[in-house]
Amino acid sequence: MRRPLLALIGSIFRRGAFLGCVGLALAAPLGAASATAASVTSSTFLVSGRGWGHGVGMSQYGALGFANAGWMHERILAHFYSGTSLGPAPVAQVRVLVAESKPALTISSKAPYRIRDVFGTTHFLPAGPLVLGPRLEPVLNGVPTPLAGPLVVLPGRAPLELGQPAPGIGYRGRLEVAVAGAKLNAINVVGLEDYLAGVVPREMPASWSVEALKAQAVAARSYALAHRVRDRTFDLYADVRSQVYGGIASEDARATAAIRATAGRVLLHGGTIVDALFHSTSGGRTVSAAEAFGTAVPYLVGVADPHSSLSPVNRWGPTAVTDATVRKGLGIASPVLGLQLVRAGSGRVRSGTVTTTAGPRIVTGGALRTGLGLRSTWITALASLTLTRPAGSVVYGRGVTVRADAKGVGGAVLFQRSGGAWTQVAARPAAGTIAFTTKVLAPTSFRLSAGAVAGPVLEVPVAPLVALAPTESGLEGTVTPASPGTAVQLQFLEGDYWTPAGGSVLDDLGGFRIDAELAPGTYRARVAPAAGFAAGLSRQLRIE
Repeated sequence: MRRPLLALIGSIFRRGAFLGCVGLALAAPLGAASATAASVTSSTFLVSGRGWGHGVGMSQYGALGFANAGWMHERILAHFYSGTSLGPAPVAQVRVLVAESKPALTISSKAPYRIRDVFGTTHFLPAGPLVLGPRLEPVLNGVPTPLAGPLVVLPGRAPLELGQPAPGIGYRGRLEVAVAGAKLNAINVVGLEDYLAGVVPREMPASWSVEALKAQAVAARSYALAHRVRDRTFDLYADVRSQVYGGIASEDARATAAIRATAGRVLLHGGTIVDALFHSTSGGRTVSAAEAFGTAVPYLVGVADPHSSLSPVNRWGPTAVTDATVRKGLGIASPVLGLQLVRAGSGRVRSGTVTTTAGPRIVTGGALRTGLGLRSTWITALASLTLTRPAGSVVYGRGVTVRADAKGVGGAVLFQRSGGAWTQVAARPAAGTIAFTTKVLAPTSFRLSAGAVAGPVLEVPVAPLVALAPTESGLEGTVTPASPGTAVQLQFLEGDYWTPAGGSVLDDLGGFRIDAELAPGTYRARVAPAAGFAAGLSRQLRIE
């Protein structure tokens, strides 16, 4: 007479092996004798700092503060750009790349305008849109007419507009259209002062003090001319590769007045236009180009910036940076375990060492700022919250220990969630480690927080408890918790690989039965993922 299934399973688990008369024995998990349990880690770094931007040259909030204190723009500029003087700009016109590699361009105007080909022939156009493709065949007098490029589109009594659908972005000056490969580029040839009118309000609020706006106008004019592109058909980009240029839509009368008041004036050092770098907020002191970029520039040295305190981001943080952000931003594939900083004389970060499961990775302070999305390299505090658990799924009803490490914080709280709200399960009043062990009955997550900052979340997958035992005609088993209808696959070990050897589905009570004549070897049952649970595996059975 066959023994009841539950009694037989109990006997197996108590004795650790099948009775010899059955001809079966328990086999250890594959590779268990030499394997070391790996772990899964989730980290969040809490970063606090000062300032916004690279910190070199003029601090815009600093300029505002000095202007509010009665400084004229000449004095503001002399403070931030040491040893410089004001002089005349050598050019009055710039070429700005406003559209790049476009399949087609639409240019329009609210007044009649003109188009000129490379030979100087001019054609008159009525108000409205002009569509150009790479073949440069505008519709003239109702007929598509090929023209030799590059083409020049000249405004009439209204500015030209570029964009689809029309009207697009309005630009002062003229537009040049050239074919590049099978695409089109559009270049706005515009007066230097009109160009600045579309730049300065994008860089500094037009509501700020007029002397601060004047300082910004001179800095932007100098920066533009110092950064002209060489050996190209244009001088400047319309984006952050040069300065953000928004055309007529960006203009503001207050900024335009400041530009006109400083018209044609640039910063010079030794007779050369300076690279007038500027940024939002220094954090209290600007930094030298030598420290920030590795190359000394005589007029870009660190100076006191007491009015940086006007900025809402003069001091910032703590900012939560997840390990996923670190990996993506720095191009790191392995889990991140820690971060160490090397500071320069100013207190800003010169470099950082990112510790990963694959080893250390050293990055520059600038790369760290960009990759982690930080406001600056002036990091004043770095803390970390880390959760660690054993790798793999936890079997239903068994325990799991989660390690929570809090460094550089005043305290930490560990929360757990299993399908509902977060519940506090442990806490530390100071930095340190929490080791929390709990029995899991459902897929669960843990979160480590410090103050108002929600730190890392670590998910713990839970697999059902799968019991497998022999019968007179094959194998049968139970799965807890039960999810009726879930597929069960019997697997046979061939060499180093598990291959299908039969299948079944769970009944309403979580049981399954596989009737088969079994060849000698090692078997196990695999239950498919269901109802939020991971795939479940039985212990291995060896049939002799």
